[in-house]
Amino acid sequence: MMQWILPLALILGSLLAGLIFERFFLKKIKKLAARTDFFGYELIFEALHRKTLIWFFLGGLYAALLTVPLAPAISTLLQKIIAIVFLYTATLFLAKLAGDFVCLAGQKSKGGLPASSLLNNSVKTLVFVFGILMILQALGIPITPIIATLGIGSLAVALAFQDTLANLYAGLFLIISKQVKPNDYIKLTTGEEGYVTDITWRNTTIKELPNNLIIVPNKNLASAIFKNYHLPAKEIVFQVPVGVSYESDLDQIEQVTLNVAQEVMENVPGGVPEFKPFILYQEFGEFSINFTVFLRINEFFDQRLVKHEFIKRLHKRYREEGIEIPFPTRITYFKDFQQPKVENPTTGQTLKSWDS
Repeated sequence: MMQWILPLALILGSLLAGLIFERFFLKKIKKLAARTDFFGYELIFEALHRKTLIWFFLGGLYAALLTVPLAPAISTLLQKIIAIVFLYTATLFLAKLAGDFVCLAGQKSKGGLPASSLLNNSVKTLVFVFGILMILQALGIPITPIIATLGIGSLAVALAFQDTLANLYAGLFLIISKQVKPNDYIKLTTGEEGYVTDITWRNTTIKELPNNLIIVPNKNLASAIFKNYHLPAKEIVFQVPVGVSYESDLDQIEQVTLNVAQEVMENVPGGVPEFKPFILYQEFGEFSINFTVFLRINEFFDQRLVKHEFIKRLHKRYREEGIEIPFPTRITYFKDFQQPKVENPTTGQTLKSWDS
């Protein structure tokens, strides 16, 4: 009975040490890290959650095994189990940490790779593969033949999953080339448009403004012609066509319109206050003189509200200034019109009017 006191004490002591470390020391270290400029320290502590307690317990269990007189075969088996559990939890920690760092780096770095589930899962898969190889090596299984077998079998896998691999490589190409990334607003040549929410190993998800989802296979998107409204920059200039009467004073029209446009840029959310709006007269239309107003917005979606407010305020200001926005009309003039004479074929009399 006495021989089990020390092993039990080591196990219970390791559990107590793990709890104290997580409850006190880990929190102290987190507070110290918060005072520094260390990038992504919260991700490390989040990935470490409960892992340190398991590692302390495994350490105490390993130490307890060394103090218990067991058969060599049983002792070796238990030590391998402890090593496997440790490697497994370490792999989970590293996989989560690597995936979260990739996402955080993509969100914070303008020039880095964009954050997406495809990149996140690819990094996690790579860490898991190395972790599995380490576990196999800990079990005494030679990994060299396994690697060679995987190399030979990859050809068969590539042939069997051509479509899946094509989407996978197309997704990686889209991410690495930075042609499109999550939160970009794109429009396909087929007419679909919306915000890119994610790029997975198989498809790209686009969220339309009515809150519908469009699923596009990565290989189709990589070979498609599409317009990205967030490249090379989110800010864009959009146009509003306007027409005024031929009787209008064009200098007054320009001044009034620019005043309204500048007011919209400064006061409406989505407008760029530093931008100076301008207008360009385009043509003498059938019933109006047409021109275009150029406004700048923070991103593509903002044009709806900015355009809405601009049209409302411009219409109100034109009415106050007595400026006419003409209706579509057409006037036909007849020069020296003479009513033709028409004879009645039965009586031979000349008709005096069209109603005769």
